[in-house]
Amino acid sequence: MVSCPKCDSPIDVEEEDLDEGDVLSCDECGAALSVASVNPVELVTEDDKDEDGDEFGFDDEEDEEEEEEDEEEDEEWH
Repeated sequence: MVSCPKCDSPIDVEEEDLDEGDVLSCDECGAALSVASVNPVELVTEDDKDEDGDEFGFDDEEDEEEEEEDEEEDEEWH
């Protein structure tokens, strides 16, 4: 049984039909949910997903480093 990470209510869905990235909504609290993993099934709220700007809360250090390098290059040209 899958339950809402926000209100802990059961979500009526067939676990074997879920794929990572699927979007669901909780009938009880209305939260937008995303499937973070399928084995075991883990749901995250869309709010949690968007907090860090990364889909599942992982830091994307490479992108940050590239942005810093681009900013430094822009400063050198000005």
